[in-house]
Amino acid sequence: MAIAPAASGNPGRAAPSLLEGTSIGPITSDAGIELEAALPPVAPLVLLRPEAVSKAAVAAPVLGLDGPVGSLVAPGEAVKTVAAESAAGHLQGSSAALVSAVDAKFARLLDEVHENRPGDDLEIIRRAWAFCLQQHEGQKRASGEPYVVHPLEVGLVLAELKMDSTAIAAGLLHDAVEDTDVTTDEIAERFGEQVAHIVEGVTKLDKIKFANREDHQAENIRKMLLAMVTDVRVVIIKLADRLHNMRTLEHLKPEKQQKIARETLDIFAPLAHRLGMGKLRGELEDLAFRYTDPIAYEQLSKEVEALRGEGEVFLAGIVKTLEEKLRENRIEGRVEWRIKRLYSIQQKLVDQKIPVDQVYDLLAIRVICQTVPDCYALLGLLHSIWRPVPGRIKDFIAMPRPNLYQSLHTTLIAPGGHQFEVQIRTEEMHKVAEEGIAAHWKYKAGDTVTAKDEARLAWVRQLMDWQREMSDPNEFMSTFKMDMYPEEVYTFTPKGKVVVLPKDSSPIDFAYAIHTEVGNTTTGAKVNGRIVPLRTKLRNGDIVEISTQAGHAPSRDWLSFTKSSRARNKIKHWINEHQRERAIEIGKKLLEREARKYKMALSKYREADYDKVASEYGMGTQAELLAGVGFGKYSARQVLNKLEPGSTIATEPPAAEGAIGSAIGQMSDAVKRVFFGRGSDSLQVEGQDDLLVYRARCCNPIRGEEIIGYVTRGKGVAVHARSCPNVQNLLYESDRRIQVEWAPLAGVRSAGEMAAGGAAKAQTYPVKLTVLCDDRAGLLKEFTAIIAEDGTNIRSLDSKPTADGGAVVDLVVETVDVRHLNKMVERMRRVQGVRDVQRVQKI
Repeated sequence: MAIAPAASGNPGRAAPSLLEGTSIGPITSDAGIELEAALPPVAPLVLLRPEAVSKAAVAAPVLGLDGPVGSLVAPGEAVKTVAAESAAGHLQGSSAALVSAVDAKFARLLDEVHENRPGDDLEIIRRAWAFCLQQHEGQKRASGEPYVVHPLEVGLVLAELKMDSTAIAAGLLHDAVEDTDVTTDEIAERFGEQVAHIVEGVTKLDKIKFANREDHQAENIRKMLLAMVTDVRVVIIKLADRLHNMRTLEHLKPEKQQKIARETLDIFAPLAHRLGMGKLRGELEDLAFRYTDPIAYEQLSKEVEALRGEGEVFLAGIVKTLEEKLRENRIEGRVEWRIKRLYSIQQKLVDQKIPVDQVYDLLAIRVICQTVPDCYALLGLLHSIWRPVPGRIKDFIAMPRPNLYQSLHTTLIAPGGHQFEVQIRTEEMHKVAEEGIAAHWKYKAGDTVTAKDEARLAWVRQLMDWQREMSDPNEFMSTFKMDMYPEEVYTFTPKGKVVVLPKDSSPIDFAYAIHTEVGNTTTGAKVNGRIVPLRTKLRNGDIVEISTQAGHAPSRDWLSFTKSSRARNKIKHWINEHQRERAIEIGKKLLEREARKYKMALSKYREADYDKVASEYGMGTQAELLAGVGFGKYSARQVLNKLEPGSTIATEPPAAEGAIGSAIGQMSDAVKRVFFGRGSDSLQVEGQDDLLVYRARCCNPIRGEEIIGYVTRGKGVAVHARSCPNVQNLLYESDRRIQVEWAPLAGVRSAGEMAAGGAAKAQTYPVKLTVLCDDRAGLLKEFTAIIAEDGTNIRSLDSKPTADGGAVVDLVVETVDVRHLNKMVERMRRVQGVRDVQRVQKI
């Protein structure tokens, strides 16, 4: 029987006929016990198991969930019955080619597991597949294909990562609890507690309502990491799930594509990197880049493709020379080469503001040696053949990265000035670099977990310890993201102990790495025997001494230069506790002062009365309510009115309820611009009508951006974009955070529509754009034409040349919302000679 090729994304190898080259005789089970069957004379029946019949057999048949493990079929009809018994019964309405492809993929899955882990029981995978087919029957994906294709593809990714049968069974069932009526208890009953625990860890918290999408995302990640601490397979399945979703993202709406791709770049690709899964991380990043910035992706693809031909010829010559030198010096090793991934190239272009042909590691060669001494011997050999670039030699074998990546890196210059990078590692190191934690993790209770395995998850355990001190989901997510890509610096105590810190760390980070109390009481520091300021950036090899003083307290200013999540969290925790105590005192005084004004006696109210009012504001206790008043989040008058309805109306006319809001409405635009910034009237605070609201100048949020409010004493509510770099520094005081939203606008038309139709003008926001481009005649004319066609006003424009023959154009334009801005930026990026268009948050 010919097998249809696998669906797009994962082309499968063709499988031979089920009985091809196989004699029908006694069949052995997984345990190696011979099965004897009484064969009737007319239609002899044989119990077939795919892995016993052929390594490349077609999909394993299952009669039913409670039926026999194999299928009793007549030899002459074996192929036909297997195809019908596998997926066909659950894929009603699907074409024969699709059914055949699904069967072939499941057969390949069994093949892969049997080849990678011959001792694993395949029975649990068969039962999980049968259960998956039954539960997802009739469900379709956005692409129109049967839903079961998704869990099957996830299973294949896990099999390629050499995961065990328990993980693959959980991968096949990972959506069962979330998308069907199946419960975790039912999974546990059918497949065991281990599979149920993994499935529960992967399942999202969709049944709980959250205040916003960020809180929902944070709690899902927190839940996944908690499960991952006890079983790392949870996160590996989640990554495999995300990988297949990214491979099929073209079937979703553009808005959803953007959201999922951005989440992949922010969370899942960094998570794969932190676990050392380089291969999976690279594919996730490139797939996400394609949707987050399609214009840059397309442009970069063309530029890299133009360099590919010359690059491949160059690398072929280098490889040939290298292989000859390996033979001459009797060093065993194999040589590979690659061109750097698109997303990695894009990051370098943006960070270093250079063209593609100046990316030094665009072309890279990897040599896989047999032993560590061979690696170092080869490094010396390379430096004797080609000239090394100073500062580009890195020894990650002696000092592994936090994700336990090990390799020697060096950048060399070939004749003609071409630079290329060489990575040297052993087979073991290569496996760890590609597969990371999936390569060697022990899954069974009896297996010995090595110190290396424990080290891989030490950061997760540490993060989960810190999260107990973090009530705010945004704070948790910022700490999580900070820990994903740690570039490290190696420092020493005076006694020679190594302290590994993030790049650009300060002595404060060093102090907190030693002990929390040392950090809290730090007063000064010496680096290499010299007294230095506390904000000094530490470098590799620095010997650091910390001076402390009992009773000394952390400073809020430390947050502006500390880099490690440990130090930042400890500082925030200390400040929160002390700020909260002060806010409670201020809240009490404000309530007492307001009560005297309305001749109310606060002594008659008990704690239970305050708790009741606190619950109306979404808080739990009197202390939280008083802190809210002290921080300026709630007005004392509102609280008194809730304690005793109508009590604050006696000395104020009813019209005064919205007095401040009315006053703001009556102010001239000029006054509003001076005090609140443009656009304050388009913002509103949820549930509040008497708080002043203004747009923060540090990030200049515009309509359509996700925003968050921060109560500023004496100034009202500052509204920041969630992407604002200052947000993470401000929001450690979660009591001062407040939900804000863009006020709904009825009948507002875009700038372009107004230019054409002359309707009432919409609220506009100034936005600064920086264009990096070639220095050629006519560019400014093209930019202004694009902006004018859109009916947009240009407030200012400045252009200056750069040393590399390019130009930087800074312009401030007025825009209606994010969509309007994105459309304008997209058109500008398509202008010939434009390298990049970036939005500058601060004007």
